[in-house]
Amino acid sequence: MFELIKKAMFTGIGMAAMTKDKVEELAADFIKKGNLSEQEGRKLVDELMKKSEESQAEIKKQLDEIVRSTLEKMDVARKGQIDELRDEIMQLREAVEKLQNVSGVDQF
Repeated sequence: MFELIKKAMFTGIGMAAMTKDKVEELAADFIKKGNLSEQEGRKLVDELMKKSEESQAEIKKQLDEIVRSTLEKMDVARKGQIDELRDEIMQLREAVEKLQNVSGVDQF
Protein backbone atom coordinates (compact mmCIF):
# COMPACT_ATOMS: atom_id res chain seq x y z
CA MET A 1 0.00 0.00 0.00
CA PHE A 2 2.86 2.38 0.86
CA GLU A 3 4.46 2.02 -2.58
CA LEU A 4 1.13 2.59 -4.31
CA ILE A 5 0.51 5.78 -2.30
CA LYS A 6 4.05 6.99 -2.97
CA LYS A 7 3.73 6.41 -6.72
CA ALA A 8 0.39 8.19 -6.80
CA MET A 9 1.91 11.14 -4.97
CA PHE A 10 4.89 11.35 -7.33
CA THR A 11 2.73 11.30 -10.42
CA GLY A 12 -0.27 13.23 -9.15
CA ILE A 13 1.45 16.24 -7.62
CA GLY A 14 4.03 18.62 -9.04
CA MET A 15 7.00 17.67 -6.89
CA ALA A 16 8.72 21.01 -7.22
CA ALA A 17 5.68 22.80 -5.81
CA MET A 18 5.32 20.66 -2.71
CA THR A 19 6.12 22.31 0.58
CA LYS A 20 7.11 20.41 3.68
CA ASP A 21 3.89 21.47 5.41
CA LYS A 22 1.77 20.10 2.55
CA VAL A 23 3.71 16.82 2.47
CA GLU A 24 3.35 16.40 6.23
CA GLU A 25 -0.36 17.21 6.00
CA LEU A 26 -0.87 14.56 3.31
CA ALA A 27 1.10 11.97 5.27
CA ALA A 28 -0.89 12.78 8.45
CA ASP A 29 -4.13 12.23 6.51
CA PHE A 30 -2.93 8.81 5.32
CA ILE A 31 -1.85 7.89 8.86
CA LYS A 32 -5.16 9.07 10.32
CA LYS A 33 -7.12 7.01 7.78
CA GLY A 34 -5.01 3.99 8.64
CA ASN A 35 -3.42 3.69 5.20
CA LEU A 36 0.09 4.23 6.60
CA SER A 37 1.89 3.57 9.86
CA GLU A 38 3.75 6.37 11.66
CA GLN A 39 7.05 4.99 10.38
CA GLU A 40 5.76 4.78 6.80
CA GLY A 41 4.42 8.33 7.13
CA ARG A 42 7.83 9.65 8.18
CA LYS A 43 9.46 7.71 5.36
CA LEU A 44 6.94 9.11 2.89
CA VAL A 45 7.60 12.68 4.07
CA ASP A 46 11.37 12.20 3.78
CA GLU A 47 11.15 10.69 0.29
CA LEU A 48 8.71 13.28 -1.00
CA MET A 49 10.79 16.16 0.36
CA LYS A 50 13.93 14.72 -1.20
CA LYS A 51 12.15 14.33 -4.54
CA SER A 52 10.74 17.86 -4.24
CA GLU A 53 14.20 19.32 -3.61
CA GLU A 54 15.63 17.39 -6.56
CA SER A 55 12.82 18.66 -8.79
CA GLN A 56 13.36 22.24 -7.65
CA ALA A 57 17.09 21.99 -8.36
CA GLU A 58 16.43 20.57 -11.83
CA ILE A 59 13.88 23.27 -12.64
CA LYS A 60 16.31 25.98 -11.47
CA LYS A 61 19.05 24.48 -13.64
CA GLN A 62 16.75 24.42 -16.67
CA LEU A 63 15.54 27.99 -16.06
CA ASP A 64 19.11 29.24 -15.70
CA GLU A 65 20.00 27.64 -19.03
CA ILE A 66 16.92 29.09 -20.75
CA VAL A 67 17.70 32.59 -19.44
CA ARG A 68 21.38 32.31 -20.41
CA SER A 69 20.48 31.06 -23.89
CA THR A 70 17.86 33.78 -24.37
CA LEU A 71 20.26 36.53 -23.32
CA GLU A 72 22.92 35.20 -25.69
CA LYS A 73 20.42 35.23 -28.55
CA MET A 74 19.42 38.79 -27.65
CA ASP A 75 23.11 39.76 -27.66
CA VAL A 76 22.78 41.43 -24.25
CA ALA A 77 25.98 42.22 -22.38
CA ARG A 78 26.46 40.39 -19.10
CA LYS A 79 27.38 42.21 -15.89
CA GLY A 80 30.92 40.81 -16.04
CA GLN A 81 31.39 42.17 -19.55
CA ILE A 82 30.10 45.59 -18.52
CA ASP A 83 32.41 45.61 -15.50
CA GLU A 84 35.38 44.76 -17.75
CA LEU A 85 34.49 47.62 -20.09
CA ARG A 86 34.10 50.00 -17.13
CA ASP A 87 37.58 49.03 -15.88
CA GLU A 88 39.06 49.48 -19.33
CA ILE A 89 37.47 52.94 -19.66
CA MET A 90 38.91 53.96 -16.29
CA GLN A 91 42.38 52.78 -17.38
CA LEU A 92 42.07 54.73 -20.64
CA ARG A 93 40.98 57.87 -18.77
CA GLU A 94 43.97 57.59 -16.47
CA ALA A 95 46.31 57.13 -19.46
CA VAL A 96 44.81 60.16 -21.23
CA GLU A 97 45.17 62.29 -18.09
CA LYS A 98 48.83 61.28 -17.75
CA LEU A 99 49.50 62.15 -21.38
CA GLN A 100 47.77 65.50 -20.97
CA ASN A 101 49.81 66.28 -17.85
CA VAL A 102 53.08 65.35 -19.57
CA SER A 103 52.38 67.35 -22.72
CA GLY A 104 50.58 70.23 -20.97
CA VAL A 105 47.59 69.93 -23.26
CA ASP A 106 44.24 71.09 -21.88
CA GLN A 107 41.41 68.63 -21.64
CA PHE A 108 38.97 68.34 -24.53
